[in-house]
Amino acid sequence: MARPRAAAKVSDPGQDELSRKEELIRTAVELFSEHGFKGTSIRDIARHLGISVSNMYHYFETKEDLWLAIQEYSVRWLPDRLEAVWALSADPLERFRLLLRAHLESSGTYQKESRIFMMDQDQISKKGQGKSKQIQKKVLDIYLKHLAALQQAGYLATQQTKILAFNILGVVNWYLRWYKADGPLPAERVFDEIINFILNGAINKDRPTASKPV
Repeated sequence: MARPRAAAKVSDPGQDELSRKEELIRTAVELFSEHGFKGTSIRDIARHLGISVSNMYHYFETKEDLWLAIQEYSVRWLPDRLEAVWALSADPLERFRLLLRAHLESSGTYQKESRIFMMDQDQISKKGQGKSKQIQKKVLDIYLKHLAALQQAGYLATQQTKILAFNILGVVNWYLRWYKADGPLPAERVFDEIINFILNGAINKDRPTASKPV
């Protein structure tokens, strides 16, 4: 008696489209990260994947659309992650420490993507920049809210909270440039060092009840 043939596996066109789109995004992340947005062309991405340029345009009409797609899946949710820290019931200083850690961890998860947006923002259109700046504005507002709470509680060594916020964000964003996951220190140790550095500059050491950095 003949054995019944196994049913042929039917490909899902929708899933195939999604997989190809994700592959394009992953490849673009690697090339943008290595060569910059300006230094990478649609043709470069297509050549790297072994497909035609016309196939690229089937998924993304412009290189900027691809840049925005990377932003959509990687860093757009960052403000929500940081806002969740504000809802925690904790001393303002401890809550701020948790904010810094959440930001470092989130950026580290998408280090290459986050670095692309920090370095290549001036290479895209005003419309594209607007979407990126919306995210940055939300993040800045969250930091200002935390710093205002620290100031009210007497923790801050300065009254210039907006300048302080920009300085802190500069430290957090700069770490995206030099941190290597395969470096000699584990991520948690690196985060501790960065957080301590920020707090040592921001916190009033003369406040008797101020928490000491770890």
